[in-house]
Amino acid sequence: MAKLDYYEILGIPKDAEEREIKNAYKRLAMKFHPDRNPGNAEAEAKFKEIKGAYEVLADPKKRAAYDKYGHSAFEQRCMGEGGGFGGGSSTADFSDLFGDVFGDIFGSNRRQRNRGADLCYKIELSLEEAVRGVTRQIRIPVLIICDACKGNGTKPGTAPITCSTCNGQGQLQIRQGFFAVQQTCPNCKGNGKIIKYPCEKCKGHGRVEHAKALMVKIPSGVDTSDRIRLSGKGEEGEHGSPSGDLYVQIQVRKHPIFEREENNLYCEVPINFAMAALGGEIEVPTLNGKIKLKIPTETQTGKLFRMRGKGVKSVRGGAYGDLLCRVVVETPVNLNLNQKKLLSELEESFGKTTGKQNSPRSQSFIDGVKKFFEDLTR
Repeated sequence: MAKLDYYEILGIPKDAEEREIKNAYKRLAMKFHPDRNPGNAEAEAKFKEIKGAYEVLADPKKRAAYDKYGHSAFEQRCMGEGGGFGGGSSTADFSDLFGDVFGDIFGSNRRQRNRGADLCYKIELSLEEAVRGVTRQIRIPVLIICDACKGNGTKPGTAPITCSTCNGQGQLQIRQGFFAVQQTCPNCKGNGKIIKYPCEKCKGHGRVEHAKALMVKIPSGVDTSDRIRLSGKGEEGEHGSPSGDLYVQIQVRKHPIFEREENNLYCEVPINFAMAALGGEIEVPTLNGKIKLKIPTETQTGKLFRMRGKGVKSVRGGAYGDLLCRVVVETPVNLNLNQKKLLSELEESFGKTTGKQNSPRSQSFIDGVKKFFEDLTR
């Protein structure tokens, strides 16, 4: 009788990754494990089949041989060694799998558990600083190694003692049926040592508070909500464990002229109505100085002019954005008598021509209002 394909047994594709293989085995092994199916010979046979497939596919060398030669790659070995489908205690292997799959939860490294905390520092920048980049000195409150006890938390001249509960392992193994679960020792909190005579300066913590000064280089092109990660610049770890990281959170202040949207800058440019009507040329600001903007005749308020490449280059790279100038036609104020007379004459001259010629939007509005009331009276 032909043997089933190992990939089909575990229900996974042939290009499955290591994690997929483990997850598939864990799921099927829990279902067919003999401890869950006492007296069920069919379930026991199925479990052995699943276990055999996993033993091959979980080993990179065995998997490569199986992919190339199929079952024939292991036939001699299985007959000669009692491996493959036929051997050994299944419960122990199943527990080993759980220890592997959940190692990051139950069997984490003690030094990593005592790793220093990550810190976040918010820094406020002007738009110019964010666009061009800047180096700033910051002071952050951190926990550093106590100089009195050198970080071990004990009174000078004394030393920590081995925890009697876990025998210095920092972990306790609890077996529940065919599960083998590790948990942190409640007596030593995972350290494996007990401090009998704590350091007076740090109270046994091995660290003390300190304000640390750092020079932070902000790259050009950052924006609000961007974060800069400084590896190992956070709090120092307990008892010689690694330090955490420092995250510098960027906040860009509101600018009096420009608004930033991704790589583009926006600004409003006020012009008088004479320039809007007759056209002309004005200077507009950019982050690198002034440039001239040509205003065509009969420009209406709200008109948007694009100055290509005058925006911002993102910290992530790419091309420069654009500067978009929105024209706002200003109504003149504080007029003298002569100016008022000239405007009156201009207004009178508008009345001698059709409204469509001089005020197309006003005429369109008047026509719309007229039609609206005509529709109401029908």
